[in-house]
Amino acid sequence: MASTTGPTLAHRSVASIRSAPTPGTPSTPHTPSRSSIAQSYGSPSTIRADDEVVLIQIGSRYIRAGLAGDSQPKAVLQCGPDDQRRAGDYRGWQGETESAGLYWSADHEFWRYDMRTAEETGLFQDKLDRALRDAFTRFLLIDSRPRKIGLVLDSAVPVPLLTATLDALFSRFQSPSVSLMSIPVMSAVAAGVRSALVIDMGWSETIVTSVYEYREVKSTRTVRAGRMLLDALYKVINAQLRGTVNVDDDRRVITFAECEDILRRLMWCRPSASRSSQRQSKQLETVEEQDETEVEASHAANVPIGTAHVPIDSTNPPTTLEISFEKLAEICEDTFFDPSKPYSEFDDEEIPAHLLVYRHLLQLPLDVRAICMSRIIFTGGCSNILGIKERIIDDVVTTVEKRQWTPVAGKSVDQFRNNPKLPRRQTDQSSKDGPASPPKSEEEKGNETKRAADRPHEYDAIEAKVARQRDTTPKMHGQFRVLHSLGPWTGGSLLCHLKVPAMVIIDRDIWLQQGVNGASRPSDVDVKAQQRHSTNTGRGGGGHHSNWTLGTWGYM
Repeated sequence: MASTTGPTLAHRSVASIRSAPTPGTPSTPHTPSRSSIAQSYGSPSTIRADDEVVLIQIGSRYIRAGLAGDSQPKAVLQCGPDDQRRAGDYRGWQGETESAGLYWSADHEFWRYDMRTAEETGLFQDKLDRALRDAFTRFLLIDSRPRKIGLVLDSAVPVPLLTATLDALFSRFQSPSVSLMSIPVMSAVAAGVRSALVIDMGWSETIVTSVYEYREVKSTRTVRAGRMLLDALYKVINAQLRGTVNVDDDRRVITFAECEDILRRLMWCRPSASRSSQRQSKQLETVEEQDETEVEASHAANVPIGTAHVPIDSTNPPTTLEISFEKLAEICEDTFFDPSKPYSEFDDEEIPAHLLVYRHLLQLPLDVRAICMSRIIFTGGCSNILGIKERIIDDVVTTVEKRQWTPVAGKSVDQFRNNPKLPRRQTDQSSKDGPASPPKSEEEKGNETKRAADRPHEYDAIEAKVARQRDTTPKMHGQFRVLHSLGPWTGGSLLCHLKVPAMVIIDRDIWLQQGVNGASRPSDVDVKAQQRHSTNTGRGGGGHHSNWTLGTWGYM
């Protein structure tokens, strides 16, 4: 049976293998160009690399990093002595070397606002560089291609710290541009409101900032925050464990990590005594029958009864810490509220949290206060303490009911208000109780000329159409209300994903040429030109606008 031979395949032909090379291809082996590799094997993400924005939030204890458009950061890094070790560092096997004193938390912080030496600025740059490279390679999984960076910072960051941060981003990561965003404004964006009163209970300070139409109006702060609370908790633990374990005088009883773990797990705040009795439940709860003495003992003043037993492994020998919940509530109350001292003995930097909020609202304009007090947002690590939000709001409401919205307070003012012999304004009452005027005749009514304000409005078809399309939803104002926010990083991620230009955009070329001294005042900057430049997706384009500003970060 005859069979026909088909055409020889190209990959099986010996002649095609031994044939001479074509004139267009080189005869020797070579490395293909990067452009040909990107076109053949590159993923579509390389095309959008210039549009990707890396969002970074820098705090005193943590750095959060991720890509714009994500709901949560992919990397949350902290600073500590164990994280800064190198190869050949055997301090973990040589014993703990933590020194006593108030500065035991300095090794666990990225920065402090009191940075007066250049050595601390350089150390902060090294910590920032190592943390960001760790976040990019381990969590974000991105290459070394330059990308735009969105920086979420507190508006009170000192200029030397801001300069060190921008130098590290521009020189070490080659970012083409950096956008600065404020933490209070981003917290309001994450809550879905345009105006808010943001209470940031962080590590070093508790900051109260009023935001009106996405702009910061006023900012006040106090040192009553997480660091002060941790030091107060350690003093109680030190007094209890100092005589039961073998420890030198120049070393701490427990480690920083164990003390912070106790703070996170067990710390709580008791409710306000003046407002807890006035709370009314919306619905009646079904209560099981039990002994009344047990109910009164367990629910008196809403204080849990009991003692927490915490195992401590860092002591020699290991021991168990017994601390009552009542003592933990006293530590929290003395740190944030300190009811034992009168108001006149507090400095401006150590005002209790509820008085700080009251004074901040008192100094705001009337319309801004009415809007912000109905949109209170808590953020920061210390805001997660059980019962701290309700305590602050209840104490602020009690202060308002007692003092009203008057800046003057004291014994003389209280005596003046409570004195029944002093005259009061009774204009409205006298007008009501006064003799009624005799009725006017029809002739007198006709001769009277009506004012323009008393005349009825003429019908306007256009105004009626606009009123029908206008949003008639009543806006809440003048009442205290707390809103939930997803956090400042999420708010910045939303704005960067929607490509909303920030008010402060710094280009790499201009920063390397002029530095921080080239910044102009916010009123001298063409915002429209800066926003048009920020929408440019190209990597170049630096220097299109000569005037640039640092916004609120540039004020000394």
